[in-house]
Amino acid sequence: MRIGELAARAGVSIKAVRYYEQLGLVLPGRLPNGYRDYSDHDLRVTSEIRALAGFGINPARAAPFIECLDAGHRHSDECPASLAAYRDSIAELDRTIASLASRRGLLAERLARVASRTFRTEPTPMIDYSKVLPDNLPAPEDDGAADHLPGRAMPALTLEATDGGRVDLAGLGSGRTVIYLYPLTGVPGTDLPDGWDAIPGARGCSTEACDFRDHYSLLREAGVANVYGFSSQDPGYQREVATRLGLPFTMLSDPGFALAAALDLPTFPAPGHPRLYTRLTLVVKDGVIEHVFYPIFPPNTHAQQVLDWLRA
Repeated sequence: MRIGELAARAGVSIKAVRYYEQLGLVLPGRLPNGYRDYSDHDLRVTSEIRALAGFGINPARAAPFIECLDAGHRHSDECPASLAAYRDSIAELDRTIASLASRRGLLAERLARVASRTFRTEPTPMIDYSKVLPDNLPAPEDDGAADHLPGRAMPALTLEATDGGRVDLAGLGSGRTVIYLYPLTGVPGTDLPDGWDAIPGARGCSTEACDFRDHYSLLREAGVANVYGFSSQDPGYQREVATRLGLPFTMLSDPGFALAAALDLPTFPAPGHPRLYTRLTLVVKDGVIEHVFYPIFPPNTHAQQVLDWLRA
């Protein structure tokens, strides 16, 4: 196939394919006329590099994974060198996080010191959007994207959780499990995507998490065995949220949108985020989706809505 077709099928730019070639990761053949000829293997390699980049593995460090595929393995991370690359990337992230935390601490200390000697009156308190929502947020409309879900069995997907374990969605056990899916939560001091408040149903993930936190014991009393928050954000990001908000339940991470593929769940794009989960909540009983809440608005009272349904 030609480079344009390869790029389109792999979901990357032609420039990215050229870069992968420069790194020696993609090695196309040549047609008699001198044009590059890309194979299905080149497509698989290109798609794998793109997927690794989504996990934070820079293409320049993807060689161990591609070599694993070239060696005939079904998955690129089945080789010792791939595992070592994972560990190296995690170590680098840990160093970056530690550095950023140190810098943040110094800035916060300096801000407090400067503010104490500069301002004699109490500053206007900042609005905590983990508890309240901005006025005039647009409400989402029911587009029928979740109508097919009740009665569907949960797929056999094992996802990483914020407690360090892994959860099999097909093995949630007996009783009811509540899984609330959300797009993304913001981190204090970090801007949300441009136009976030204008996207119907996008704003309010932290308020929704707090509402489930505050109703957690009541949901358990109403017969809920497990509550899970669920998004495409990585477990480290979710752990920060769970710690900061004091969440008593586990969050599940699905950066590859495996559940969306298995159940045909609605998603949407936002600036800086090609794909995010649309907010909805699944009530799963004995491995089958019993009820779906969709659309959800406002999110900061949604846990009470789920509780009312359970009691009814």
